[in-house]
Amino acid sequence: MRKLLVVSITMIGLTLTLLVQQQAQGQDRVRSIPVGGSPLVPERLVNGPVPRLPDGKPDLTGPWVGGGSNQDIERDGGLKPGELPLLPWAKALRDKRKEQDEPYVACLPMSVPRSNPYPWKFAMSYTSKGLTHIYLLHELGDDGAHRVVYMDGRKHPDDVFPTWWGHSIGRWEGDTLVIDTVGFNDKFWFDSRGTPHTEQLHTIERWTRLNYGTLVNEFTLDDPGTFSRPVQLKFTAKLLRPDLDDLMEDICNENNQAGIAGGYKLNSESK
Repeated sequence: MRKLLVVSITMIGLTLTLLVQQQAQGQDRVRSIPVGGSPLVPERLVNGPVPRLPDGKPDLTGPWVGGGSNQDIERDGGLKPGELPLLPWAKALRDKRKEQDEPYVACLPMSVPRSNPYPWKFAMSYTSKGLTHIYLLHELGDDGAHRVVYMDGRKHPDDVFPTWWGHSIGRWEGDTLVIDTVGFNDKFWFDSRGTPHTEQLHTIERWTRLNYGTLVNEFTLDDPGTFSRPVQLKFTAKLLRPDLDDLMEDICNENNQAGIAGGYKLNSESK
C-alpha cells in the first residue's frame, strides 16, 4: 500500500509539473507580444530580400495578415466612396443589408477576396512533376477555409457547379502568382457592409511578394450581373513575426457570439 501511495503521489506530482510547464509555455506565447507591440515582422526586416523556394519561385507561404477586403471592399481596395460601379439593384441591396445578418458571422465561408483579422498562409504541394496544387489555409479554419488552386495546367470545367470558393486555377507570370477563379455561388458577401455579387462572378488575383514582409494582391473583380464594368482593386498583406508563424486552432462555432448563432434575429428583408 505504501509503495502504491508513493507511486500515486509521484504520478500526481509529475502531472502537475507538466501542466504548469504547459501553462507557462502558453503564457510565454501570449507574453511574447509586449503591450503596444506588433505581431508583424519588425520594420528593419520588412524590406529584406524575397525568400525563394527550391524551384526558384518566390516563397509566398507566409503566414500573412490582410490582403483582402473585410469591412468595406470599396475602401479596402483603394477606391474612393461611390467609385464601386454597382448596378442599381446591387446598391439598393447593399444599402438595406445589416451586418448582423451576414452569412460569415454565422460561421459560413467568407470566400474571395475576404480576409478576416486572423492569419492565413499558402501551402504548396509538389510531386515529381513539380508544383501541382496550392492550398490557402486560414486560422479560422472551420468556416470552409480550405481553398484549392490547381497548378497542373487544367482548365475550368465547362459546367462548373457553383460553390462558396469557386474553381481556381493558377499559373506563374514571372514572380507573380496569378489565380483565376469562376464558379462562385451568390451566398457570401464581399464585406461586412453587404456588397453583393451574382454567380457570374469571375476574379483574377495577382499575388506579388515585394520584399520580405510585404505581399500585394492586385485584384480584378468582374461580375456583369452586379457591376457596370470590371473593377481593379489592390490589397496588401503583411508578414507575421517568425516566432508567431503557426496557425492556431480557432473554432468559429465554439466562440461565435454574433449573428444568428449569437441570438440575433434575421430582419424581414433577409428571411
